[in-house]
Amino acid sequence: MLTHAPRALYIHIPFCTNKCHYCDFTSYVLKGQPVDAYLDALEREMAVTVELLPPEEIRTVFVGGGTPTVLTPPQMERFLASVKRYFPIHPDAEFSMEANPGTVDIDKLHAMKAGGVNRISMGVQSFDNGLLERIGRIHNVDDVYRSIENARLAGFNNLSIDLMFGLPGQTVEQLSDSVARALKLELPHYSLYGLKVEENTLFHALYERSELPLPTEDDELAMYLHLIDTLKAEGFHHYEISNFAKPGHESKHNITYWRNEPYYGLGAGAHGYARGERHVNIKGVQPFIDASLSRLPRLETNPVPEREAMEDFMMVGLRMLEGVNNEDFARQFPGLTMESEFGQQLEAVLAQELLERTEERGGGYRLSKKGIPLGNEVFGAFIGE
Repeated sequence: MLTHAPRALYIHIPFCTNKCHYCDFTSYVLKGQPVDAYLDALEREMAVTVELLPPEEIRTVFVGGGTPTVLTPPQMERFLASVKRYFPIHPDAEFSMEANPGTVDIDKLHAMKAGGVNRISMGVQSFDNGLLERIGRIHNVDDVYRSIENARLAGFNNLSIDLMFGLPGQTVEQLSDSVARALKLELPHYSLYGLKVEENTLFHALYERSELPLPTEDDELAMYLHLIDTLKAEGFHHYEISNFAKPGHESKHNITYWRNEPYYGLGAGAHGYARGERHVNIKGVQPFIDASLSRLPRLETNPVPEREAMEDFMMVGLRMLEGVNNEDFARQFPGLTMESEFGQQLEAVLAQELLERTEERGGGYRLSKKGIPLGNEVFGAFIGE
C-alpha cells in the first residue's frame, strides 16, 4: 500500500439551505447552526492533522458538503485562508468547491477566487422546474443560468455541473431536454448520476410506501445510454462511469479516489485514507465541535488489510473507463499482479464479456461497452466473501 503523505485534501462543510428529498450525506439545515464555531473546530482539526501527518505539496483540494457556498463572503475568506495556512497548496493545484445555484453571488465568488478556488462543481440536477421541486431542490432553472454567468464574470472557467437521471416521474424526453440545455452552457465537465434511493431519506420513506413513481429499469438504461451517446457526440471524454470531460478537464481530485490513492479527510462526517488506515469523522455538528477541543474528531479509525486494499483498487479503478493496469497495481502492492490475486474473478468477468484486456502499462482490464451499464455487477465480483 502507498505510504506517502496524501497529496489530495477533502474538506466537508455540512450546512445546507434545506435537505433534499434524496440526500443521505452529512448535511444540516443552516438556520441556527454554529457556523463560526464549526470553522474554529475545522481549524483545530487542520492543526492537529498536519502535526501528526505532515503534508507534502497538495495537488488537489475538494470542498464538499452540504453546500459550502452557504458560507458568507467573510466566512469564506476566513475558511480558505485557514486551508492555505496549514496545507502547502501547489501553484497548479486543482482547487474545487461544490456550489448550489442561487448560493453564489458575485461577492462570494470573488472571495472564493481570491482564496484559491479555481474549479466549481454545481449541483443543478435538472433543467425542469417541476422535477426540481419534486426532488426538494430550492433553486430554479433561472438560478442555474444566473449562477453560471456570475461564475464566469468572477473569472471561473473550469466549471462542472451535476445532472441526475432516474428521478421520480422523469421521462427520457425530459432528460434529453435537460442534457441539451446543459450542453448549450458549453462547460468543460459534466457529472451525470442515476438516483439511488438511500435509507434515512424522504424518498426512502415514500419508496417503502410504494409512493415513489420511479422510471422502469428499461427507461433508466435508455436515459444512461442517451447521456453517453449525446456527450460523446459533442466531443466529451467518457472517462468514468458517471463523468464526462473535455480533454484535460477531468476531475483530478476524484481520480485520486478512483486510483485508491491516499487523501486527507477533514470536517464532520468526512472520510480519509492514509498510511494504510481509513477514518470517519464524527457526524453531528456540535459533537464534532466538542470533540475537536481535545482531540482529532474521529468516529472511528480502521487499518485496511492488504487484501481489502486490493479489492478496493479493483472496484474503484474499474469505474474509470481506462480501467486498471499491473503497473499501478505493483506500485501499491509490490511483487503482486492482478492475475495472481484475482485470476479467477477476472476470467469469469471476461467470459461474460463485461471486461476487456488492455495492453498498456504492464497489461490491464477495462469495462467493455457491454459492461459499462453493468458496472456494479463487475465491481461486486472483486468483493471478498
